[in-house]
Amino acid sequence: MKTTTQLTVVLILALALLTSACGGDDESSGTSTGGGGASLSGRIQADGSSTVGPLVTRAAEEFQRDNSGVQVTVGVSGTGGGFERFCAGETDVSNASRPIKEEEEQACTAKGVEHVEFQVANDALTVVVNKENDWATCLTTEELAKIWAPDSNVSNWNQVRSDFPDQELKLFGPGTDSGTFDYFTGEINGEEGASRSDYSPSEDDNVIVQGVSGEKGGLGYFGFSYFEENQDTLNAVEIDDGDGCVAPSVETAQDGTYKPLSRPLFVYVKKASFDKAEVHAFVQYLLDHAASLAEETQYVPLTQEQIDKAKADFEAAAGGAGGTTTETTG
Repeated sequence: MKTTTQLTVVLILALALLTSACGGDDESSGTSTGGGGASLSGRIQADGSSTVGPLVTRAAEEFQRDNSGVQVTVGVSGTGGGFERFCAGETDVSNASRPIKEEEEQACTAKGVEHVEFQVANDALTVVVNKENDWATCLTTEELAKIWAPDSNVSNWNQVRSDFPDQELKLFGPGTDSGTFDYFTGEINGEEGASRSDYSPSEDDNVIVQGVSGEKGGLGYFGFSYFEENQDTLNAVEIDDGDGCVAPSVETAQDGTYKPLSRPLFVYVKKASFDKAEVHAFVQYLLDHAASLAEETQYVPLTQEQIDKAKADFEAAAGGAGGTTTETTG
């Protein structure tokens, strides 16, 4: 029989061991529950597409609110510029509005940079005109090619269609490092990078907004979210790919009827970076909240099938990395 004193000592020791074990788990996990529990620290570097940038920036802002020890830097040097830095090993995450090219893949391989691709949203690449433009409500893909072809000398709207007014055409668009430029030229002109050069280019979509909104005969293109933000000063052009005029929208991008300018948006993550708990947790947060982040930043959300694939890809690539993963919803 144990005495009362012996039983008391046993209970005290058991409680001490239990407390120590719980404290050790919190300390070693190096992850945050998203509610101010255990702490994460470190720096995450992201760069790339100006189209994807706002979504990743919003994810970074929300993630850092619960993980104040983590600094997430999001650059917007364009998809091509982002891949240059990524394949040189300078960043953890590369935001891309198109899939990685073969030559970029080769550059990554040469530097030993292995990566995983995750789709984070959809987009309806949007052709826009000035708010005073009441004639170009719908353009065919052939007319867009006529405007943007490398050998095009179209400089007036009445050269696009004879019943359009005698109005000077002013063109604005992404620079050549932009994934949006690559996607648009590939789909409209039949070859990535094939475009007339006598237009006003910018890697900053806000500059394109300002250009088109300031010229009655202005025309440009960029991601759907920038049109949504600026629809008070711009009109979106419906696109006719041969099946009738279709406006860019969440519904038409998801169901595939907005052709050929609906597209996926990506982040690429360096595999080695998953060993850092802060990167592992941030990417999981981004994927777990992809739908709500897309809605907040006016992107076209992933379908449920796309969400399931992204999460499965994450588990396959990083499920065992980065310590104990957080559990989030969204």
